[in-house]
Amino acid sequence: MSSATWRNVFTYNKYAQIAARALRQSLKENERVAAEKRGVTILRYQQWENGQGGQQVYLNPPEETNPKKSAAV
Repeated sequence: MSSATWRNVFTYNKYAQIAARALRQSLKENERVAAEKRGVTILRYQQWENGQGGQQVYLNPPEETNPKKSAAV
């Protein structure tokens, strides 16, 4: 298959998505879960008025991965 042939079927982004999905599915369970978590995109938006950006708002807030530990003295 030449490069021109697959470009008629799908874009490079679609090709990369298919390859990434196949790779994640081939991993062992614990590595697969970690890889899927890295693939999640955090989306946020910001309202702009008069050239000034407002507060950034997360559509799906990220989970805190490292909870703060209280210092025991």
